[in-house]
Amino acid sequence: MDQATIARVHGQWPKGLTQVPFPVYQDPALLEQEQRLLFEGPVWNYLCIESEIPNVGDWRTTFVGRMPVVVVRTETGDIAAFENRCLHRGALICLDNAGNARDFTCVYHAWRYDLSGNLKSIAFRKGVNGKGGMPDSFHPEDHTTRKLRIATISGIVFGTFSDQTPTIEDFIGPDVAAALRLTASRKLQVIGRFTEVLPNNWKLYAENVRDTYHASLLHVFFATFRINRLSQGGGVNVSANGACHVSTTLAPTQEADDSYDGMRSVDDGLKLSDPSMLDAEDEHGDRVRQQILSVFPSFAMQRTYNVMAIRQFVPRGVDRTDLNWIYLGYADDTPALRRRRLKQLNLAGPAGFVSMEDGCIGNFVERGAVAAPQGVSLLEMGGDGTESQETRATETAIRGFWKMWRAIMGQ
Repeated sequence: MDQATIARVHGQWPKGLTQVPFPVYQDPALLEQEQRLLFEGPVWNYLCIESEIPNVGDWRTTFVGRMPVVVVRTETGDIAAFENRCLHRGALICLDNAGNARDFTCVYHAWRYDLSGNLKSIAFRKGVNGKGGMPDSFHPEDHTTRKLRIATISGIVFGTFSDQTPTIEDFIGPDVAAALRLTASRKLQVIGRFTEVLPNNWKLYAENVRDTYHASLLHVFFATFRINRLSQGGGVNVSANGACHVSTTLAPTQEADDSYDGMRSVDDGLKLSDPSMLDAEDEHGDRVRQQILSVFPSFAMQRTYNVMAIRQFVPRGVDRTDLNWIYLGYADDTPALRRRRLKQLNLAGPAGFVSMEDGCIGNFVERGAVAAPQGVSLLEMGGDGTESQETRATETAIRGFWKMWRAIMGQ
């Protein structure tokens, strides 16, 4: 990290994990450091769903931080991933979102790569009519794309550039792994996807998905229709490294329902024209009404009623983030369950009844803190540690995010 950034950020970090200096959301110099040290460092980045690339030659494009990446099924049936950048002049190798190919050829100067990202040939290497061409010292095998190490868990594909990254199971911890395995207990299938542009730093959204108690306050729909309240059962489990978490809201018992404390009024006459929107099937047998889990740095998975969705957040600038929504079902969904999922997709997303506020709240923070370079964000709810807690009235998972961020970034 350059000395100017150290002076602006490192010098302002208070002791402990309960205060975060606002410049970490505002400093453009941090973006490059995060790309190199964090996204390309000892973490697991979400790449795709394994069922999206079932056949040899099937590929998808994605991102590791700001780096474009290709994920592909190779001739051996394995999954490979490599930087989507031609070794010649830096153009994208794959221009579309997905496809099937025997190999890859850059459209600019026809440098050709195999399914593992190895350079195999280049156009006019020997010149034309004995003139021009590459020097004899040029050997394609001496040039290779940057490749990721791959791990899959419950049909979800992750990648890392670092040999120092622990196994995916050790990195996410047993509680997050168990939640992933339960959610992905059957073959996953993508049933919808789109990208939402967030007008804020990516770390503000990383905090948001780990903020386990804002839902009943910010998302009025949640409380109005008794979907998510802190009086319901549940809690938050945080991995030992702080990097990952799973928070759960259980369907209320009758006693919990009767004890609703009126944080938001449910007696205002509001009702749904189509009550079947909230007609949930307990398909996993665990009474989970709402669950959010995260894998550091930029992956979250959501269950709300019968909605299942992955959220991948991609930094595009100091104050812009692309939020990729990938909606999921199971390949063996009944027609009735698939219809229920598709209807309940209206709960989640940029216009979702219970998540549209998340699209603007990060920008409210950006605008509120713009003139407070000495200010800090306070994270004292639920203590000062990163331990799991049997309550969602806590910021322990956010503190866990910053524990890992600071360790990787040397803060």
